[in-house]
Amino acid sequence: MRRLVAMLFLIWVGGFIWFTVSLPGPGPSTVTQVVAVPTGGTGRIAAGLDVLNKELAPIMLVSGVDRDVKPAEFAAEFGVSELRMECCITLGFLAIDTHSNATEIAAWAKDRKIKSLRLVTTDWHMKRAAGELERVLPDDVTVIRDAVPSEPGIPILLLEYHKLLASKLAGLLPS
Repeated sequence: MRRLVAMLFLIWVGGFIWFTVSLPGPGPSTVTQVVAVPTGGTGRIAAGLDVLNKELAPIMLVSGVDRDVKPAEFAAEFGVSELRMECCITLGFLAIDTHSNATEIAAWAKDRKIKSLRLVTTDWHMKRAAGELERVLPDDVTVIRDAVPSEPGIPILLLEYHKLLASKLAGLLPS
């Protein structure tokens, strides 16, 4: 029994080290039909807006926006023109966590027959967010991972690693 516990512990430690040293970076300059940004981390929305400004995607969905936020408030906070808000940015109010971000993004993309999507989220969040999203998107949708660099501490990394493990296990269970 001790050997089994020791082996499981070593696997856990090895996985955590892999998770920590392999945080993804910014994505390629590939043009996609949309950019999707789940709320929750510093720099995510600014990075999504940068994608629009660089014309790497013409429209953006911000998923998980607080229901009390008005489009004009969002525009003012992020320096977005009224015209840009009307033509190019959709605020999604349905999501409350990473799983529901994936569901909201996938439903939005399906309604618009999207075939290529750039996911912008924090580097430590990308593996789980992309995994959740790719599970609910149709197989013919290409997802470009575009991570926002950060400097997470050990507590955030540990929490996210455990959430990633739980997400992977949940993905193995039948629906």
